[in-house]
Amino acid sequence: MKVFADTNFLISAFVARGLSHDIFKLVLAKHELIIGEFVLNEFCEKMELKFKIPKSQIIEYEQFLKSFKIQPTPDSKPTFNLRDEDDGWVLAEALNAKTDILITGDKDLLDFVDQVGEILIFSPREFWEYLTNN
Repeated sequence: MKVFADTNFLISAFVARGLSHDIFKLVLAKHELIIGEFVLNEFCEKMELKFKIPKSQIIEYEQFLKSFKIQPTPDSKPTFNLRDEDDGWVLAEALNAKTDILITGDKDLLDFVDQVGEILIFSPREFWEYLTNN
């Protein structure tokens, strides 16, 4: 299964070491991880500015994440009607990568789930339940 990781899911996987971390490890072991170029840039920026992670550590995280498939940011602006324009870029990358599932903790993207038929959008908890029930 091709799984696209959203910025907040990645941050939780690296910082919180809870359910998101466990899911991240599971995705690495059993599925194909896809990360968007926009998501990777946003991840590095937030890790530095919001979480004050040392630059050397961020570079290590970035190099590790670059070992997986990186989906380029689309050339044109997405046309999704989302409150946060950045969410549109994330969704566009996930769709362009033809992923099966987008994992996100972003409420706006989770609320958008019924409007995107091509992929499933799950919170980390919903993804965990999906895996354990299938």
